[in-house]
Amino acid sequence: MVGMGFSIIVPFMSLYIDTLGNFSQSQLSFWSGITISSTFLVMALVSPIWGKLADTKGRRLMLLRASLGMSIIIALMGLVSNVQQLVILRLLQGVFSGYVSNANALIATTVPKEKSGQALGTLTTGVVSGTLLGPLFGGVIAQAFSYRVTFFITGTLLFIVFFLTIFLVKEDFKPISQEQRKLNIRKIFQNLPYPKLILGMFVTTLIIQASNNSVNPILSLYVKQLLNNGSAVAIVSGVVAALPGVATLIAAPLFGRLGDKIGTQKILIGGIIFALILYIPQAFVQNVWQLGLLRLLVGFSDAAMLPQVQTLLAKYSPHEVSGRIFSYNQSFQAMGNVAGPLIGSFVSSSLGYPGVFLSTSLLVLVNLIWVTINTRELRHDQSK
Repeated sequence: MVGMGFSIIVPFMSLYIDTLGNFSQSQLSFWSGITISSTFLVMALVSPIWGKLADTKGRRLMLLRASLGMSIIIALMGLVSNVQQLVILRLLQGVFSGYVSNANALIATTVPKEKSGQALGTLTTGVVSGTLLGPLFGGVIAQAFSYRVTFFITGTLLFIVFFLTIFLVKEDFKPISQEQRKLNIRKIFQNLPYPKLILGMFVTTLIIQASNNSVNPILSLYVKQLLNNGSAVAIVSGVVAALPGVATLIAAPLFGRLGDKIGTQKILIGGIIFALILYIPQAFVQNVWQLGLLRLLVGFSDAAMLPQVQTLLAKYSPHEVSGRIFSYNQSFQAMGNVAGPLIGSFVSSSLGYPGVFLSTSLLVLVNLIWVTINTRELRHDQSK
C-alpha cells in the first residue's frame, strides 16, 4: 500500500504541474525535476536521524510516524494553487519518509541471515506490487475525475496504512545499549566484516536510484510525444510506468532465493549488465509499444539490483546497527532520487527526451565498474 501511495502520483506529476501555470517545455521539465527531487533532498538529510531513533526506540514507531505524516502531506497536495506550494509540500513529505527502509530493517533484524535474501525479496514484492498497481489506479482516477482527487485518495490510502501498522505490525524490540548508542559512523564501520562492501553498496544504491529516476520527469511527456499528443495520455503513461513493476513482481523473490544459493553479488552484477543493455534502445523507439516492452524488461534488471543491495547490507551488518545502516542507505537512495530527476530534466532540456536514456546508460556503466571493484573481496573470500 505504501508502494502504491508513492507511485499513484508520480506518473502524472508533470501533467499536474502543467495545470498550475503556463510553462514552456524547458520550464516544465525544470519544475518537474525540482518537484520530484525535493522530497528526496530532505529525506537524504533526515534519514540518519530517524535511523538512530529506530535503533533506540524501535522500527514500528518509525513506521507509524512515516505513514501518518505522509497521509496528511500528500492529501494537502491536492489543494495547491501553484507549483511553489507543491514543492514546499514535497519538501515536507521528505521529513516524514522512511516507511520502507524501516520495514527493511525490521525484516533484517527478525529473519535469519541465510534467509534474508528470500525475505527481503518477498518484502520487495509487496512494495513493487503497490508500485505496479499505483500508476494503473492513478491513471484511471486522474482520467475519470481529476489529478487533485488522486492526491486525496492517496492520502486516505496511507492513513489506512497507519491503522494497519498499529494493529498488525508487532515488534519484539530490545533497545541497544548506551555504549552502542554512542557509536559514531566511523566506529560502526570499524566493526563491520566488509566495510568497503557496505560503503560500496551505499554508492551503488545512489547510482541505481539516479538511473531509475532520471526518466521520471520526462516519461509521461515522452509518451505524449510518441502518441503525437493523442488522447488517454494519463492512462497510457500509467501503464508504461507500471510495466517495470510487473517483471520485478515476478522476479524479485526468485532472484532473492537464487542469490542466497549462488551469491547475492553475482545476481547484482548480472542485473546491472542487463540494465546497460536495455537503456540505450529506449532512446530510439518509434512508438509507445516499443517503449513499453523495454520498460517491462527493465523490471527484471530492477529485481536483480536494489533488493540484492539490501540483502548484502542485511547479511553483512550486525543487528544492533541495522537501523542506522539502512537509514544511511536510504540517505544515499534519496540522493540518487534527487540526482536522477535533475539529470533527466537537465539532459532533456538540452538534448531532448532520448538523450535522457543515453545519459542513464553511462550511469549504469559507471555502476557496473564500481560494483565489480567493491565486491571483489567478498567474491574472493567466497571462492576459497
